Amino acid sequence: MNQTLARHWSLNPEVAFLNHGSFGAAPHVVLEAQRRERDAQERDPIHYLAPERSLYGKLDAVRTRLGGLLGCPAEDLAFVRNATDGVNAVLRSFKLEAGDRIVITSHGYNACSNAARYVAERAGAEVSVAEIPFPIEDPAEAAAAIAAACCERTRLLLVDHVTSPTGLILPVDDIVRAARARGIRTLVDAAHGPGMLPMNLEQVGADYTTGNLHKWLCGPKVSGFLHVRPELQGSVRPCVISHAANTPAPGRSRFIAEFDWTGTFDPSPLLAVPSAIDFLEGVLPGGLPAVRAHNRALVLEGQGILCEALGVQPPAPDSMRGSLVTLPLPASTADAPPSGRVDPLQLALFERHRVEVPIVHWPVKGRRWVRISAQVYNDRADYERLAAGLVAEGEASRT
Repeated sequence: MNQTLARHWSLNPEVAFLNHGSFGAAPHVVLEAQRRERDAQERDPIHYLAPERSLYGKLDAVRTRLGGLLGCPAEDLAFVRNATDGVNAVLRSFKLEAGDRIVITSHGYNACSNAARYVAERAGAEVSVAEIPFPIEDPAEAAAAIAAACCERTRLLLVDHVTSPTGLILPVDDIVRAARARGIRTLVDAAHGPGMLPMNLEQVGADYTTGNLHKWLCGPKVSGFLHVRPELQGSVRPCVISHAANTPAPGRSRFIAEFDWTGTFDPSPLLAVPSAIDFLEGVLPGGLPAVRAHNRALVLEGQGILCEALGVQPPAPDSMRGSLVTLPLPASTADAPPSGRVDPLQLALFERHRVEVPIVHWPVKGRRWVRISAQVYNDRADYERLAAGLVAEGEASRT
């Protein structure tokens, strides 16, 4: 662990934390900003939480800051708990008829794929899966696989900007453009986008985009956004219907008002997001672009260390990598155990080698894969420790 930079976080210094991609980790300064908001909320809860008296103004300030980061007007952004919440809001608002199709991908996040299947089943619609190859040699292969899965009955395409199980940056610009030419709406799951990649939502032009602010942007947990094109905002409702459904908020669209208040909630994670942006802009010379470049270079260095130690090859070109890399495990550790939420190898790496890293069983069933991440608190020694742990566990499995 890079001790100089790790001092900004509360992470256990005895553990090589290579799983920033799951929940992220918020720095001290961000947690302190959240703490101040919580204290203010408890000092005067009615004034603080009453939307028209205080809360709307606070949320609007965050929305404006976020719009600048994401490349879109602030009024096109709603707040959600996380990207899965945003995906569900769009899917459950989308009007499907029997025989319609939703296209998802074989690299999609399981929770969001489940949501697509749920709404399709209720409407008598179908879900088609675009089988994106992995290993993959070129981003065009992903775009071609998605195009091939679409047909004249396809109404909506759900696609990740960065795939969760495989860490691939998909060519969303090309994918969205091709879908629009065929009259297909696009929902981009950008859970890993903010903080990992430069983003310009207006330029990409997806109909709907949702993402997390608690992962690579290092905001507190339970902070996300949903971007909807202006002409579609009237048809997108939150999963929880509350007061704004029949009580207009002066100067605010129903889209913004409904998502801003779905019932009593703690807004402190959202209100601390500007502190996270400020932190990332100042933690390295060069600001957030330097952080993104640093993390990408570091995860590719980690990929090289693991490939050499394990005798495996990268399954994707470097051009499709951001701050996540998924690699195949060698035959000695490749057999998948019985199904479960946490792989025994992942537990062994944590308990015996003090490495926190996800072991996944996708994209090839019956095989194990390791997904590494990079944040500025990591260093080369973290990946060397993981490599040594994987080699040791592989040797142990043969005895």
